[in-house]
Amino acid sequence: MVVERNLLISLLKLTEKGSVLIESVKKDGRVSYSMAVKLLENLQNEGVVYLKNGAVEADNNGRLKMAIKALALGADVEVVSNLLHWQEFEEIAAVALERNGYVAAKNVRFKNAGRRWEIDVVGCKKPLVLCIDCKHWHHRMSSSALKRIAEAQVQRTRALAESLPSTSIKIECGKWSSAKFVPAVLSLIHGSFKFYEQVPIVPVLQLQDFLNKLPAYTDSLKYFTREFEHLRYDL
Repeated sequence: MVVERNLLISLLKLTEKGSVLIESVKKDGRVSYSMAVKLLENLQNEGVVYLKNGAVEADNNGRLKMAIKALALGADVEVVSNLLHWQEFEEIAAVALERNGYVAAKNVRFKNAGRRWEIDVVGCKKPLVLCIDCKHWHHRMSSSALKRIAEAQVQRTRALAESLPSTSIKIECGKWSSAKFVPAVLSLIHGSFKFYEQVPIVPVLQLQDFLNKLPAYTDSLKYFTREFEHLRYDL
């Protein structure tokens, strides 16, 4: 529905800094006041927004739902990406993983080989540990740039695999006896999967398809296998 999609885009734009008047949403979305109220009430029933005294409020989770709903209705992914905060993009990845049976953790920080590392989102679902780097770029990138990004994610994923098990790294796979660590890069640009150094570059709209196929195609991707025979505890 074009009207609903346009209203969601307006809401994402206008709620970036807090609550907004319904009148402002109506004006920006170019709909009648009665239509705006009807659509907003539907969104309130879905837990996306909260209406109070002629205003609309939405928390980060609500804005995430707006973005996902807008994309499902055919909104331009680059438009949506411009209206999302960095943390909200990471949340999209975490929610998608959890909906597919993974235990997700965001901003996983750890030390390895004298360096500090961070992985945006880690999803654990036996035997896979999917390590995602969220790239919030809005334009096509050169093959050489994508290759550097893929190589960097391989390094982060290898470092995480080497660092586990560790009581200082709070992720689900730390409890397992073995795991396969798979590096991946998630982007907001249109297109199909690309692969650099066997690392998938996954457009966000293709994330569900990628997760569906991952178990069957893991062996064709770059991954690191670890056997955790003896638990190690950091002091």
